[in-house]
Amino acid sequence: MNIKKSILLRVRIVFLFVFLFSIAIVIKLGDIQFVKGSYWKELAEKSGLKYRIVPSTRGNIYSDNGSLLATSLPFFKVSFDPTVADRAIFDQGIDSLALNLHYFFGDYTKDEYKRRIINARSSGRQYLQLSKRKIGYQEKKELTQWPIFREGRNRGGVIFEKVYERFRPFSYLGHRTIGLVNEDNNFGYGLEYSFNAQLAGQQGEALFQRMAGGSWKPVNDKEEVPPVDGLDIQTTIDINLQDVAESALLRAVEEHEADYGCVAVMEVSTGQIKAISNLTRTSTGRYSERVNYIVGSQGLTEPGSTFKLASALALLEEKAVTLGDSIETGFGEVAFYDKVMRDSKVGGFGKITFKEAFANSSNVAISKLIDATFGLNPQRFIDYLSTFYLTEPLGFQMVGEGIPYVKSPEDPTWSGITLPWMSIGYELKLTPLQTLSFYNAVANKGYFVQPIIVTKAKRANKAVEDYQPVVSKKPIASSQTLEKLHELLLETVENGTARNIRNNYYSIAGKTGTAQKVKRDGIGYSEEHSTSFVGYFPADNPKYSCIVVIDNPKGDRQNAGVVAAPVFKTIADKIYSLDINMHAPLPRGQVADQSVFPHIKGGNLVDLQRICDELGIPNYSVSQKEWVRTSIDDQKVAWKDAGVRVGVVPDVRGMTLRDALYLLENQGLQVSFNGNGRVKSQTQDPGSRALRGSRIILDLG
Repeated sequence: MNIKKSILLRVRIVFLFVFLFSIAIVIKLGDIQFVKGSYWKELAEKSGLKYRIVPSTRGNIYSDNGSLLATSLPFFKVSFDPTVADRAIFDQGIDSLALNLHYFFGDYTKDEYKRRIINARSSGRQYLQLSKRKIGYQEKKELTQWPIFREGRNRGGVIFEKVYERFRPFSYLGHRTIGLVNEDNNFGYGLEYSFNAQLAGQQGEALFQRMAGGSWKPVNDKEEVPPVDGLDIQTTIDINLQDVAESALLRAVEEHEADYGCVAVMEVSTGQIKAISNLTRTSTGRYSERVNYIVGSQGLTEPGSTFKLASALALLEEKAVTLGDSIETGFGEVAFYDKVMRDSKVGGFGKITFKEAFANSSNVAISKLIDATFGLNPQRFIDYLSTFYLTEPLGFQMVGEGIPYVKSPEDPTWSGITLPWMSIGYELKLTPLQTLSFYNAVANKGYFVQPIIVTKAKRANKAVEDYQPVVSKKPIASSQTLEKLHELLLETVENGTARNIRNNYYSIAGKTGTAQKVKRDGIGYSEEHSTSFVGYFPADNPKYSCIVVIDNPKGDRQNAGVVAAPVFKTIADKIYSLDINMHAPLPRGQVADQSVFPHIKGGNLVDLQRICDELGIPNYSVSQKEWVRTSIDDQKVAWKDAGVRVGVVPDVRGMTLRDALYLLENQGLQVSFNGNGRVKSQTQDPGSRALRGSRIILDLG
């Protein structure tokens, strides 16, 4: 019993000792970490060791179809610790290494490289950066085979520090939209900066040693705290449409020597931005993407006549006018207090209908109607603008969105002329994206869709964050009013200020805007103009909306109909040609007589069989040769040997030019041809000897 108690006592004493020792360790760790943490960190830095940030791999940016818009590629900085290699390895390889460095980097001569390395070794310098140029992975593999370097880091002293650089596969396409962010993550623009939190990932930490000269060398090859790579983001940008938009805009700003131009293409039903481009004229006269006028505050301008759609919508919703009502515009002038409103047409339009007034962009007609309807209660007009989503920011996904400036009657600058001038797009400021979103709502049966340019943030193919646009719960106007607006926008293109862009293939609905610009001192208006066109297409079933702004075009042509509208049409034409679903179905033709076969003469057996099988034409093979000619046998096409032999001129009559060129050039003949279509005749007889280098001429038809 005493022995048992003795053992138990000893166990308890040992346990108490271990417990107290553990408590002491925890207290000491806390003292080192928290109480004296700053002291030990300072001491570590003085001793030359420090944990430094290891950047994470930045996420990729993708287009709507998965094409890479921006990615991070690994590169390596090449440094050297010349104190590591032993004397024999160093002395034997230094000359060859210096020579390789000279030819590869070219920063110094062979002797200079040798002298720098030997001096660093003699002084005990453990970190020498060999070149400012970074190298790729394949180049790294090459360097690992050099003298001394082939011994590796521990025996040879070579140090490869991995760094990442941003690469854009499509070069400057969408440059301003993709954007950038600096190394400190505190400055940037575009998607790179707006989605930096998702793209950047989480940084890691690694132990570095301070070298002579202030540089830092990683102590180990692997990070102590590994970084977490950033997420990829999926954008709505369509590479093909982006290229179309940029090319059309560039031609226009160069032709008109504009100060800047911008364009955005939006998908009507989803609000997805499919293309966005901003081009600024530089001091050299060339254009580059520098400012995001479409979205940012720099693009806040008085929209001019494109704003008349909002005025027309308010008038129609108020039931103050019908499309057929007549308005007297006189000689194109009307006075509001001490200011005179004028129409662009000299002599005015006289008495015209509201529909004609809108299509021809009559300032006098629109301002008179707005003043008569809302003059006694201007706040009601402002309230309408609010319901059209024109008075507040859109909440767009990119940093730096411009805030619309729309006066209220309580504003100290409000006056008796504010309302009539506001009705035609002056005394207020909107971004092009704000205007486009309003027109897009009209195209989308009145439902406002918040524009969106990024749909998801993902890791590999798994979505981590989904971004959905906000869609209004109710339309901005009644269906009857929207039909009338649609009619007004169609009339503008068919018979109004944009009639030069109408076409017979698809319909466009839109509005021109030509606004005088405020003088640079902010007092009064200058002779400079900002031209714009905004609309949607195809008008009968809208799929895309688009806005084009060309600022301060030079020369005699300074109205939107001949400056901005043609850019819209160029973009719309190319989109129409690329999207087969927008094309009207061809009328059904007459059914061919089943006894009449297509005009097939000869060609490649596999190709011709595939064509006949697709068309449902009965066919069979008499020959299994690669090249055949045809004959008709009992309402079927029979394939027979075309007689293609080495050294013999083949019979290519009836073949496509591609097949004929293949056969003739394989025989060593030089081919010329005239016309279009299939081969009608050939100047060298079929079956004759093929003289290598001789010329044969084909007539096509």
